[in-house]
Amino acid sequence: MSTISLPIPGAAAAGAPHEPAKRIALAQPRGFCAGVRRAIGIVERALDLHGAPVYVRKEIVHNHHIVAELEKRGARFVDSEEEVPTGAVCVFSAHGVSPAVRTSAANRRLDVIDATCPLVAKVHQSALRYARDERTILLVGHADHEEVEGVRGEAPERTLVVETEEDVERLDLPADAPVAYLTQTTLSFDETTRVVEALRRRFTDLVGPAGSDICYASQNRQNAVKTLARSNDLVLVVGSRNSSNSIRMVEVAREHGAAAHLVPDAGHLDESWLTSVSRIGISSGASAPEVLVRGLVDRLATLGYTDVEVAEGTPEDVVFSMPARLAAPGTGRVPRTSLADEAL
Repeated sequence: MSTISLPIPGAAAAGAPHEPAKRIALAQPRGFCAGVRRAIGIVERALDLHGAPVYVRKEIVHNHHIVAELEKRGARFVDSEEEVPTGAVCVFSAHGVSPAVRTSAANRRLDVIDATCPLVAKVHQSALRYARDERTILLVGHADHEEVEGVRGEAPERTLVVETEEDVERLDLPADAPVAYLTQTTLSFDETTRVVEALRRRFTDLVGPAGSDICYASQNRQNAVKTLARSNDLVLVVGSRNSSNSIRMVEVAREHGAAAHLVPDAGHLDESWLTSVSRIGISSGASAPEVLVRGLVDRLATLGYTDVEVAEGTPEDVVFSMPARLAAPGTGRVPRTSLADEAL
């Protein structure tokens, strides 16, 4: 790890000499992934070009702070495209939608801007391919998650959702059934591997993606959390309670030996978690802005945690292109925006 100097409130109030030094280790990487930056940038750019209101089907990303900030700027979040006025601008969230939603939006003559993460879109294309091959699709994920709902909608009559190894054993399919598996992109890599291994044991005619469907950002953040868990008393993951990838990070930390909690923002920090804790690891989910991490660091500084280090980790330089209609001229990218480019 490398120590960094930050303007931390309360730095002069560090613990007494006889107390263990209280320190924070910040995971690297953490926070926004390329798909989240793109999705937030799409909404901001749509507001710039079309003016308010711009309607967004579901939360653009699963983070309460981002949703609230975009609402202040004129975004209107709705549960269904049916709530969007006929002909209005409607952004589909980063989690993707089913073909039925696209048809409904077309029937309402909505001006659709698709913010689906390209990695999620890839899973949709795989589902279509396996359906054309007349295979039963075994979709590993959480049935009530928006991403799973969208992928399942590509071939609902051919798709079964499985979440655990026990679900695999309960499948009412013969061992030689032609099947294919896909996975939700924000799952725990280790847990998903166990479910896929159960599928391989269960079926003799099983195909799947050449690599993992778990997105690079989820894998990188989970690996960074494993490192934090091995060297800290407590791991705090900044993220909203409906953020699948943030929840998985908490689970990964616990599986690797650390106490761990999800913290939507600094106001949700429970000081009882800090009893006898001298070393705290902090990370954030792929949809959590850095301003919330900074708020938590500042809050902990007032409690004596003034030594802040940044862990070494996997660098990320992935950038996803914007829809052509929104990109800055000649770049293919969204112009820099305050929400999508926050940094510590």
